[in-house]
Amino acid sequence: MICPKKKTSKARRNKRRAQTWKITMPNLVPCSKCGELAPSHRVCKGCGSYNRREVLKMAE
Repeated sequence: MICPKKKTSKARRNKRRAQTWKITMPNLVPCSKCGELAPSHRVCKGCGSYNRREVLKMAE
């Protein structure tokens, strides 16, 4: 079996592992009905519409 020549420190190991768990910002697009920014392929929280159709009844 191959053994490492030197011990990898906790800081070095954790720096390497930290790169795979980065969080990315969601892609926001303007709503076609009201123009409010919302994640793509989701119901707009401002007007309750999806794909230019009213899906949710929003209290005014």
